[in-house]
Amino acid sequence: MFPANTKFLVVDDYSTMRKIVKKILVDLGYSRIEEAEDGKPALEKINAAVAANDPFQCLISDWNMPGMSGLELLRAVRANPATKTLPVILATAEGDQANVIEAAKAGVSDYVVKPFTPLTMAEKMKKAFIRHSKAA
Repeated sequence: MFPANTKFLVVDDYSTMRKIVKKILVDLGYSRIEEAEDGKPALEKINAAVAANDPFQCLISDWNMPGMSGLELLRAVRANPATKTLPVILATAEGDQANVIEAAKAGVSDYVVKPFTPLTMAEKMKKAFIRHSKAA
């Protein structure tokens, strides 16, 4: 699992969903959690954190958002050499196999279908951490 001081960015256009994910993270012992309501401000925060030499260490993003989707955000993160290894977990209400394949091709670390339980999120985070630890 991610170390206790891991810096997370939670991205979702619904504030209630951001609060749910944030509560799960807090309950798991994390406190360095920031939020964004869409992919565009999320990408700005990601780039600003890299520039400040305090990068995010895990991104949990909704897929369907109005300004910039989670998939577009994932592609932007993977295209930037400074963030290409950032663990990214996409959360979506759509469990369609084609979406899972598309996300995998784009380099998603893991994928969780809404609604999810805290246990499911913790399992996805563990898998993403292991995957990125092996790649490092």
